[in-house]
Formats: sequence, structure tokens, C-alpha cells
Amino acid sequence: MKLFDVYPLYDVTPVKAEGMYVWDDKGQKYLDLYGGHAVISIGHKHPHYVGALTSQLNAIGFYSNAVQNPLQVALAEKLGTLSGCENYQLFMVNSGAEAVENALKVASFHNGLSRVIAFDKGFHGRTSAAVSVTDNKNIIAPINAHNPVSILPLNDLKAVENELKKGDVSSVIVEGIQGVGGLDQGSTDFFKQLEVLCKKYKALLILDEIQSGFGRSGKFFSFQYHGIQPDIITIAKGMGNGFPLGGILVADHIEASHGMLGTTFGGNHLACVAALAVLEVIETEDLLNHVNEISNYFVQSVQGLPGLKKIKGKGLMLGLEFDFEVGALRKKLIYNEKIFTGGSSNKKLLRILPPLNVTKESIDIFVSALKKVL
Repeated sequence: MKLFDVYPLYDVTPVKAEGMYVWDDKGQKYLDLYGGHAVISIGHKHPHYVGALTSQLNAIGFYSNAVQNPLQVALAEKLGTLSGCENYQLFMVNSGAEAVENALKVASFHNGLSRVIAFDKGFHGRTSAAVSVTDNKNIIAPINAHNPVSILPLNDLKAVENELKKGDVSSVIVEGIQGVGGLDQGSTDFFKQLEVLCKKYKALLILDEIQSGFGRSGKFFSFQYHGIQPDIITIAKGMGNGFPLGGILVADHIEASHGMLGTTFGGNHLACVAALAVLEVIETEDLLNHVNEISNYFVQSVQGLPGLKKIKGKGLMLGLEFDFEVGALRKKLIYNEKIFTGGSSNKKLLRILPPLNVTKESIDIFVSALKKVL
């Protein structure tokens, strides 16, 4: 059997990883400043994370959601405390796309409506409803194209209200900071007024924090820069440091009912322990403050790079926008300098998504290499 060939692949085969680095099958060491799409949040093979998962696997790795699982309760309590979102309810799933599916479903159950407002260059996943609210026609199959979705310009409040006035909008979904779209983001006024408009017209506000959450932006959630309270928050990626899991945080004014949602694997014992380990490391290593310190250092270090037009993003969700397309630059960085970086739908943007405990020394290595290839 052959693989279904849907991924363009770099000719690198990682076989080992630790901290900020991965090694390939030839023994070559690479600095990882991308973390597999912002997934590696506390570094590869963090000893606390490995120990917690190993211990849990030696006890019980999985059972279904038909029985009590105190680890889910412990995770919800820890997540509420560290994020400041104690007044939300947690439902766990297996991925970011599945989190979006369930967020849209909860909103539709809640108000009995179906149309969704999303935004230009937004990316929310590849499953049925998630891909329908993603602004990329190339990945929307005909079976997904029938969902009632309106894609609007980011920061255009007038356009949002014009659609909400029609009375059929179930939810508005927006990324706190756009990931695949190229690190654009709404203004504080946009987010504040979006919250007001959603309340006025009884649509639910869904904040997609799948990439920007769990400390990556320098706050636990990026929407916290704007002083708002979304109705639903989607989470995944850095939540498990490589273990596949996601979830939604549902505001306490939204009522659950038995059978409303369900999942076989979501919230299993190993998934809960992985997320708890990440939260414990974020807390004990004071990673939110570290993220902001390293972010400031990074921004200062890249000033004056040839061709650099703009530094985008917040915290360690950063993008360097150049006056040229960066595809060739990324190849030079990975093949010549042995550094992983990321791209986006903005072909001129180099995405930097390192582990949250990345060091200044690693940033120095990157900047030096970048100056060399430029």
C-alpha cells in the first residue's frame, strides 16, 4: 500500500528530539523554531511531560467517556485557574478542527440558527463545518460548500452588523491572531464591538485560540489583550505538546444536555495528563513572562534585516514579512542552516513558532543564520 500523496515534503526524517532540537536519521541536528505548527509548547521530550505520560500509561491509558474520569475534572480546574476562565465549561476532543466543529454545533444548538460569519484569510480546520468557515476555496470540497457561511473582511464592523441584522446568524468565528492566514489580527475596537454586536443580535462569539492559545501570544489567550469574554473558545495544538487533543471552553450561560456532544477518544486519560503536564510546566517555569521577554528580545534582534518590511504577531506567534517571497529562504534555512521555520498563505511571511521556553541563545543562532542567507 502506498501513502495518499497530499503533503509536499521536505527531505528530512526526524528520528529524535529534545528541547529546542530534532535530529534526523543521518544524525544531523536541527533547531526547531516551528514546533510542527505551534504544537510543541514546552519543548521536545520535556522530562516532566514524559514522566507524567509514562506514569499514566503504566496505570491506565484509555477508557471511554461512559465512566468517571477525575483527570478531566482536574484538567478543567487547572485550566480555569491558569487561564482566568473559571466561568467556562470544558469539553475535550482530539484536534483543532474537531474543536471548531463542536463549537459551531453548540452555537447552533443554543440559538437554533445555522449561518456563520467568518473572516478573510481565516483558517479553522479541514473537517466539514470547520473547512466551510475557512477562507480557502482550494480545500473546500463540494460537500462542504453548502454550509451557510459569510466570509467578511477583518476589522469591518459595518459589514458584520449588516449580516447580523438579517437575524439568521448563529455564530461569529474569528482567530485571536490569524495563523495560516499570515498573523493578521483584529484591532481591540473590532473585538470589543464584535462582542457587543453578537450580544445585540443573539449570535455566539467563538474565539479560535487553537494556535494563539496556551500562552503563545504572551497572555494565556490572545483575546485577553482586548478585554472581552467570548461565548466559546476553541483550543488545541500547544495544549498537548504533541499529544493529539483539543477542546472547547463553553461559557456558563450555555447549557449542556446529555447526548448533545460526544467523542470516543476525546478527554482520555493520556490526553488529560498531557494537557495537565503542559499547564504545570507553564506555571512552574513562569512561561508567560518568559514568552514576553523572549518576544521583545526577538523583535530587537531582527531590526534592520535586509528586505524586512514588518514584524507581525504577538508573544512567540511571530512573523517576519519581507519584500520578497520566502519559499527559497525557508529551504536555505532548513537545508543549509539546519533550522525549521514556517510559511503561511502570505508568501512573503516567515512564521516563527518556537517552544515557549526557547532561549535567547537559540534566537541568536536563528538571527545569525538569517543574516547569512539573506
